Parts: sequence; C-alpha cells; structure tokens
Amino acid sequence: MKLRASFTINYARSMQFDLDMESPGITAVFGKSGCGKTTLLRAIAGLDRHSVARLEVNQQVWQDDKVFLPTHQRPLAFVFQGANLFSHLSVQGNIEYGWSRIPANKRKLALQEIIALLDLQTLLQRKTVKLSGGEKQRVALARALAVSPELLLMDEPLAALDQERKEELLPYIENLNKELQIPVLYVSHSSDEVSRLADQLIFIEDDCIKATGPIEEMLTRTDLSLAHRRSAESLIHAEAGEYDQQFHLNHLHSAIGDFLVPGKQIQTGKKIRLRLAAQDISLTLEVQKDTSILNIFPATVAELFAEDDAQFIVRLEIRNIFVLARITARSVSSLQLEAGKKVYAQIKGIAVLA
Repeated sequence: MKLRASFTINYARSMQFDLDMESPGITAVFGKSGCGKTTLLRAIAGLDRHSVARLEVNQQVWQDDKVFLPTHQRPLAFVFQGANLFSHLSVQGNIEYGWSRIPANKRKLALQEIIALLDLQTLLQRKTVKLSGGEKQRVALARALAVSPELLLMDEPLAALDQERKEELLPYIENLNKELQIPVLYVSHSSDEVSRLADQLIFIEDDCIKATGPIEEMLTRTDLSLAHRRSAESLIHAEAGEYDQQFHLNHLHSAIGDFLVPGKQIQTGKKIRLRLAAQDISLTLEVQKDTSILNIFPATVAELFAEDDAQFIVRLEIRNIFVLARITARSVSSLQLEAGKKVYAQIKGIAVLA
C-alpha cells in the first residue's frame, strides 16, 4: 500500500510523509506522549479535518483542497485505546455489527475466520461487561476486521491493559497481521511494543515527522534521537536452528552470525527478532577466550558520538548491519577507538522477541 500524506495541524505541526506500507506489515507511529501520534491517525481516518492537508492512498485522493472523503467512505477500520463496545449487544452482536456495515460483495474476510483467529468461539454469547480488558480488545479488533478493511489503524490498543493482559493480546496482533495481510498503522509510545511488532517506523518528534523507514535501520540512525536514548537498542532478524539439550542453548542464525541464547527450545525454523540493548554490548580489540560471554562478533567502528562527558554511543558495522554499543569515555580512550577501527563486539544480554 502506498500512503502519501501531508498535514498542517493547528498551523503548528507539520505532518508529512511518503510511505510504502508493506503487506503484510505493521508500521508503528512512535514518539513521546503528546507529540501528535493520535492526531495523525485521526486525520488519516477522516475523524478530524484540517484545512491544509492532502492524503493519497494507492493513488486515490482521500483529502485535498477540493476532496474530503468522510470516514465511512474510506476503506479502513480504527481500533481505539478503549474497546468502545456496545454494552447492549453480545460479543457476537458486536462483531456482526461490523459485518453488517460492509456490502456482501466487498466482504473479503469470513466471519468465522475472524472469530477463530482471535479465539472468540467460547465468548460469542457473553455480554461485553463480563469480559476482561484483553477480551474486550480482542472483540473490538474482531469488529474492526469484520468490515474487511484495506488499512487498519490502531491507537495504543494496549495502553489501558496491565502487563499480563498485554502479553496475552500481543500474539493475536502479530498473527492477524501475518494471516490476513492487512497493512497496519500502530500508534504507541512503548518501545517494547514497537520493537516486537513493527516492520516500519514513523518517528515523530518536536511536533513533526522526523523520519520513516524500516525499524531496524531507524533504531540505529545516529542522526535521530532514537539512537541516543538510555534504552537505545538494535534489532536483528534471526531463525531458530538446532538446540543444545545439555546446556539448554538455542542456536539462532542471523545475518551477522550465529547467536547462542539460553532458555526453552524455540521451534526450529521459527523467524524471531533479537533485541540487543546498547548498554549490554562491550568492545575488545582481541577475541577473549576465557570469558563467560557466548556471543562475540568481529565488527568495525562506523561512528562515535559523545553522549556526555562520561559515555559514548558507538555505531558498529557487522557484515553490513549496524549495531549500537554504549560504552564509557574511558574505554573509548583506552581502546583508542576511531571510525574504521576493527574491534570485537561482546553481547552480554539478548532479548528474544516473538
């Protein structure tokens, strides 16, 4: 899906971007609270109208100085932070409400397929007031999918849930995107959600869109503040290989090399993401042999940035992929680090994202 947008919002925020949305794919709209994420989503949905605006989707103009398609004429669905279910209807009634809004000849998704995908078979006759927060959001998602949208907008759908309910709902969001191949615009200020779900990123800062692109590239761009956060990180795509039963280690194959990650066995061939926190990567000039660190990769220093008087962010290149490390100014001095220098990256902590 090709989505091109330009909004001047309240004559202060300039929201402009030109984006190819992969299908299937989740594009996260990411930034601090109050930066304009929800405003952007509402403008795309046609819920708010701005006088200086243009929106084109797949070469169809949804809004410009002459055209304004109302929300019900835009082939999209919107899932809000609150489920906003109809309390007088059952779970099934809520889903069928969405189903009834779309003409029969435009229905691309079977109702039973949606119900099964979101595991709602046993809840169909329940009143919505009897549901947990996570169950309500699953019903809201099913109702949105029932209109067979060409674009799904999700505005912080997990924000009102506790951590347990978030973990319960995340796999459903991942699976629906893979199974149904509907492009998703997903608003969040949670780096955990974005790292796990997003394929592409729209980064908003200082009331404007700073950049868009694949998430693994965006996180390591040193011209963006994302690379300079305390929680700076890199994402690596990997595939599960063999499992060491003796030491309970997963062998994970990636473009930068093979990782050894402890824990329960991951199904062979499963595609996963690895999160590498910058603060968990140390550097040496030679391969360390007597060390407890299992994952060591040859790397080249691409860039160095002083974060303050005590710390540096080092952008490393490993087989044409960039990874961030946060180290002390003393280490930069003692190792005589500079762009182009060959080092070894020791990765102490690795988070496996489903």
